[in-house]
Amino acid sequence: MKQKTHKSALKRFRISGSGKVLRRSAFGRHLRRKKSARQRRLFRGQTEVIGPRARRIKRLISIA
Repeated sequence: MKQKTHKSALKRFRISGSGKVLRRSAFGRHLRRKKSARQRRLFRGQTEVIGPRARRIKRLISIA
């Protein structure tokens, strides 16, 4: 039986062209007024998920 794609994982993560698992930076969604401009700018980007977590996410998204 084929494995189904984990839909919530699919919405939260994306796989780059080179196969890296990327996610949004945490803490950047609300209560931004307190945070410095530098912090807000850094939250814009995406961060790489590494190690066993990345392998697990790839399995959930059915890429592996």
